[in-house]
Amino acid sequence: MAWGREETSGSIDFTSVALDAASREPISVSSAVGAAKARVGEMGSFLVTGEVTGFRGPNARSGHCYFQVKDESAAMDVIVWRGVYASSGIELRDGMQLELRGKFDVYVGSGRLSFIASRISVSGEGLLRQQVALLREKLKIEGLMDPARKQPIMRFCTRVAVVTSLSGSVIDDVKRTIRRRNPLVEIDAVGCQVQGPGAPATIIRALEVAAASEPDAILLVRGGGSYEDLMTFNDETLARAVFACPVPVITGIGHEPDNSICDDVADRRTSTPTAAAESVAPALDEIVTSINGRRERLARAMDLALAADERSLEQVDTSLARGMSTLLDRERVRLEGLAKRRCLTNPESLIDDRAVALMQSEQRLVDALPRALGRKASSLEDYSARLDAAASRMLRPHEAMVSSMAATLDALSPLKVLGRGYAIARDEAGHVVTDASSLAVGDPVSVRVGAGSFEASVTGTCD
Repeated sequence: MAWGREETSGSIDFTSVALDAASREPISVSSAVGAAKARVGEMGSFLVTGEVTGFRGPNARSGHCYFQVKDESAAMDVIVWRGVYASSGIELRDGMQLELRGKFDVYVGSGRLSFIASRISVSGEGLLRQQVALLREKLKIEGLMDPARKQPIMRFCTRVAVVTSLSGSVIDDVKRTIRRRNPLVEIDAVGCQVQGPGAPATIIRALEVAAASEPDAILLVRGGGSYEDLMTFNDETLARAVFACPVPVITGIGHEPDNSICDDVADRRTSTPTAAAESVAPALDEIVTSINGRRERLARAMDLALAADERSLEQVDTSLARGMSTLLDRERVRLEGLAKRRCLTNPESLIDDRAVALMQSEQRLVDALPRALGRKASSLEDYSARLDAAASRMLRPHEAMVSSMAATLDALSPLKVLGRGYAIARDEAGHVVTDASSLAVGDPVSVRVGAGSFEASVTGTCD
């Protein structure tokens, strides 16, 4: 058969197979899947909307994403290649509403039909959720959701302000809940618009009015609604106003699964308006029970503390008594020892002992002085002899030098010259006359000769 020859040769006309399936013999699974793939490949691209479910990805190795999109009655497998996912800027997760542009394809290995997306974007509520997620991440990075920055809330509030719509049933539910649980709590209601255009601005104003009255806490509440209805509480400006409010803010927005950005930045988040009211108004019987419990715990703690102090005092008393007894015994022994000393039993013995000691010292001194003086005299004589010898040795070279210098001085002495018949004349001022022309007739002069001197006057000079 021609079909058999085509299959054997590896060249199969899948289009003709799909068009004339009833006139052929049985074919292999590969051929059937191949025919389906060829027919699916002829289909054009589609723009599909649906909700993400069963999301898996990005794959750790390939980076591709695999999931399904569904509506009320059908679902289909979707593959988003790594490059498409990276360029979309979307963080896919279950529940998102997507718009997908792409084509169907059949995977030969499993025969599974998948939609291969070439472009993805968020649509409808999914777009809103993406915007909220981006804003939530931004405020989280800024620290507006940091638990450490949340204000403490009093356990027993005496006055609270309720910010909500005054036309709905929420305010009545909150008031009824607070009055039922604790009628002593005062309530200030501040009206605002809780959905629609302009709602965030009215809520911000209501928060300012409520905070100005300085209540213990502010309840920001509204009833349930669609995701779009609750978008008011995902407004960035409102979220920042809730965070900056000087009075602790407690939110109770929508129902249990609803979670807005205002819930995240508030000082306390509760699931519903009723839960918010209950959190600030503990029931009176709970308060009484808590007070009684605390009183009992305080009494038990006081009894335990007193018992512990009593035991401690007993131990201290015992320790003091034992210590005092030991101290007295030690002092008694010391006093008895002192009382037995000779100085106390016979006081005169001290004087006698000192007298004997002095006489013994006197005798030792008397005996020692001659010996000491003898040793000192012998030592001094020896020192004197050594000093004389040393002095002679030290003076001997100097004596020769002095004798030589004396002989020299004697030879050079003017007296020696005068002794040979010379004389020294001095003028009236005492200067030695060395030039006769410096004198004039009649000038007095003093003349020194070898033995004595005489006074004279100049009668004449010659060269």
